[in-house]
Amino acid sequence: METATAPRRVEHQQTDKGYVPVYTTAVVEQPWDSYTADDHATWSTLYQRQRELLVGRASREFLQAQDEMGMNAHMIPRFDQLNEVLGAATGWTLVGVEGLLPELDFFDHLANRRFPVTWWIRRPDQIDYIAEPDMFHDLFGHVPLLMNPVFADYMAAYGRGGVKAHAIGPEALQHLTRLYWYTVEFGLINTPEGLRIYGAGIVSSKGESLYSLESAAPNRIGFDLERIMRTRYRIDTFQKTYFVIDSYEQLMEATSPDFIPIYAALEALEHLPAGDVQEGDRVFQKGTGEGWEDGGDV
Repeated sequence: METATAPRRVEHQQTDKGYVPVYTTAVVEQPWDSYTADDHATWSTLYQRQRELLVGRASREFLQAQDEMGMNAHMIPRFDQLNEVLGAATGWTLVGVEGLLPELDFFDHLANRRFPVTWWIRRPDQIDYIAEPDMFHDLFGHVPLLMNPVFADYMAAYGRGGVKAHAIGPEALQHLTRLYWYTVEFGLINTPEGLRIYGAGIVSSKGESLYSLESAAPNRIGFDLERIMRTRYRIDTFQKTYFVIDSYEQLMEATSPDFIPIYAALEALEHLPAGDVQEGDRVFQKGTGEGWEDGGDV
């Protein structure tokens, strides 16, 4: 991990083969005074739009945590002020980064209860879509649930597991990445009020907030660790399948076993397409598949 003095905006590069990810390991101070009026206006537009949309759609814990942290639509939050609240609640700290981190660096941060937050925010012309995580995705989407003690412990446990999986090899890492994707990024939770969103990739997206809960197209399937680790996912469209947890405690219980025997058992099993429904799945909804594109699962 390096420390940078002058924060850069590190973004994916567009080539004739599509977006190519660019990685950076630098940790930076949030240059809060350098944010422009457009930057604050972009935050305000996104925050207000998503908060209004998420009432009755996002998990109660997520919305309460945003309020407890003092996030609002008026201006971009200051990392140092958020850290005072977050540190007191669960011992987590936000660290500013310039863009996408290499996997091992990311895992190391999580294992040590540090959450990397991109310091820069998308441009006004990127309001509805950006190809990589920016500050709005990281701060609005990921950070609030770190106020929840159980979810905060899950994230740290995931980081420790990531460090181990990285040492084991690419196959183990692939299985673990799918767990993060289908929980932290695109997870749903079953509540007495009905299904609610907690995954950061959904809560930070207007379109997917609606699609994940209200569309007839995707599958909604009960959480199963090994099933998730076998399932491919989409990075270019809305998800074909969403996995539903019963509680955050369920996530912690899932990460308590040693994953090494699980990785070994999964080596003998085929990878599952993103849109498959398997015998034995706990199905909340079998999707119609309307609008699904062929190919593209990763």
